[in-house]
Amino acid sequence: MIERDQRIRNEMISDGVDHPSKDMLARMDTIDRENTRRMKSIIKQYGWPSAALVRWGGTEAAFILVQHADRVNHKDFLPWIIEEYKAGNLSGPNYALFIDRALVEDGKPQLNGTRAKPFDEWHSGGPILYPIKDEANVDRRRSEVGLSPLAEYLEGLKRMYYPRGNK
Repeated sequence: MIERDQRIRNEMISDGVDHPSKDMLARMDTIDRENTRRMKSIIKQYGWPSAALVRWGGTEAAFILVQHADRVNHKDFLPWIIEEYKAGNLSGPNYALFIDRALVEDGKPQLNGTRAKPFDEWHSGGPILYPIKDEANVDRRRSEVGLSPLAEYLEGLKRMYYPRGNK
């Protein structure tokens, strides 16, 4: 599941994220819906795929798959994410990503500065973030969950999604 998830996203990056084809987006949506259904089934049957069950790599893969769920299903996964983070079964960076996504989807400011706006809103290949609550203290919050400073994160996004430079 994770291989399909990442393959389609890497294909989109190599083709240019700022203008993905409708076919590419449809294929990604299909993959995400199939993965979401399977992850819900796995969690219902076994609980969250913890490191004890699937090793740390499996837990990381599970997180990526639920992170790519649609908004409705994302909300269904939120209680699991909070519980598993508190139990030490989910990394701080993953927890921060999920919480920020939930906040942004609810129209609220994010806490950790992990959510960028759609690629077509970026300026010169540089990411534009959704509003951040108490932005003056974002690097402190990022550090508490194991994230790099915001400026480093933004540079990394730019390099990842625009590896050939600005268009």
